[in-house]
Amino acid sequence: MTTAPLESAAKVVKASWLPLIVIVIAQLQMGININALPVSLGPIVEDLNAPATAVSTALVMYSLFVAAFVMLGAKLGKLFGERLVFQISAVGHGVAMLIMALAQDASAMNTAQIVAGLAAALLVPTLVVLIAANYHGKQQAQALGILASIPAIASGLAFVLAGWIATALNWRYSFGLIFLQSLLVLILSFRLAPVPRQRNIKIDFVGVILSALAIALFLISFNNINKWGLIIANPEAPFNVLGLSPVPVLLIIGLALGQAFFVWSEKREREGKTPLLALEVLNSPEERNAVIAFLVAGGLGSAISFLIPLYIQIVQGQTPLFTSVAIVPYALAVALAAILSVRLYDRFSPRRIGIASFTLNAIGFVLVAATVSNGWGTLPVIIGLIIVGLGEGAMLTLLFNVLVSASPKEYAGDVGALRGVVNNVSSALGAAFAGVVAVGLLTFIASSALSNANLPPQFNLDNLDRVDFVTNAQLESLLATTGATSQQVDEIVRINEEARVAALRAAFLLLALICLLAIVPAARLPRYRPGELDAGEIIDEEGRRKRRAAKAEA
Repeated sequence: MTTAPLESAAKVVKASWLPLIVIVIAQLQMGININALPVSLGPIVEDLNAPATAVSTALVMYSLFVAAFVMLGAKLGKLFGERLVFQISAVGHGVAMLIMALAQDASAMNTAQIVAGLAAALLVPTLVVLIAANYHGKQQAQALGILASIPAIASGLAFVLAGWIATALNWRYSFGLIFLQSLLVLILSFRLAPVPRQRNIKIDFVGVILSALAIALFLISFNNINKWGLIIANPEAPFNVLGLSPVPVLLIIGLALGQAFFVWSEKREREGKTPLLALEVLNSPEERNAVIAFLVAGGLGSAISFLIPLYIQIVQGQTPLFTSVAIVPYALAVALAAILSVRLYDRFSPRRIGIASFTLNAIGFVLVAATVSNGWGTLPVIIGLIIVGLGEGAMLTLLFNVLVSASPKEYAGDVGALRGVVNNVSSALGAAFAGVVAVGLLTFIASSALSNANLPPQFNLDNLDRVDFVTNAQLESLLATTGATSQQVDEIVRINEEARVAALRAAFLLLALICLLAIVPAARLPRYRPGELDAGEIIDEEGRRKRRAAKAEA
């Protein structure tokens, strides 16, 4: 599966863009779902009578099931044919959106997102395989750039469309429209050329169990840090180990299972059996560093997509439509950078583009943190988000192309699965980070300020412990049940307002720090430029086959 860095001088016949259009619509289907959730945060919270962090949990559940089962989805695609799996999973995802549109509580919302995640786990790997089967050379690089930009385009489209629908009509109509979109994908999918089945594929069920459990334990524990406690167990924790929170215990078990998965996969390769994930897609240091950088870059968008609606709708009490207006410049910047950054490949190496992209991200986050306040209309905030978007979009396309170009075409499904795992783990971590860090910081800042406030000693603050994001009206309603005087209510509301903004600024500064740290793996990306074949950095298909054969003999 070669892209521009591996392309020979031979001319490649330009293929029709129709298959890409079908693939793009399917990718949009998934992208609109995960962006319609945060933009409709306010109406969903009110309609389902759930806390704001329930939306973050739903996003994590979706990403968890995609990441846990996308490698299995890649094997099922090879076994039954990618086009058939593409069709079934697109409709399955649409059915999940219908469940979402009819949800009456947070549990139903989570169920819908779990079903959507399982369907997406089948759908995601087929996208890369279908592109590899239909496009070559520069056209393939362009197709991959467009595919990498779709999440950002879906973000902008969802924030405008879903924001308007949630404000003017009802948030449920957005998910009903996605169901209709899935039927359109099914109809158009018959124009895709079928990819031959590989009947000799044997599914590694041990690998499925090990990888799914590792991912699930890691994401679930991270998402529940505030609820269960980071080190010492909170009363809400389902269990404790000598007073310790389940979080560090589950994280350690998850990491151990992840290591066991790679050991098991190497064993299967030595025995000549097919592992769940072909380890050739992670064979070189450049590929491994690309994955690490991908985790950071993918998590940025998820964190922003949760933090911005959280503050605009919960803190400011604005409408979803107002949210869409605030985030569209950022989403457009990501989309444009993802598409146009391919033009930079003729002049700069992936290493230089990667370093520059993460530097842009850090600058943008610092600018946002320095200027954000209770009003999002300030020009520096918008400029900061645009800078972040430019760096993020360029990075996502770059890393996708690095992973694709480093692996032969026969591993297209494995690259698609790896992309699905990394993209959805990063999305889940981004959403969890936003929820955990923002709420955790708010709790710490607000609790410290309240304990130092000049409040009567008889006033009980126990019911304000582990503060979640609430509007001023919700906080005033809660305080009305505590017997607080009007002066005390005004003081607590003021403290909470300041704490919310401080928590937001701290969260963005932490994101900037993470971007600076991500420069380390970015500095270890390949140095090649298109047309340059460096045997030390780019391994052709025949070389990979020889290495695999030698590994099996050893």
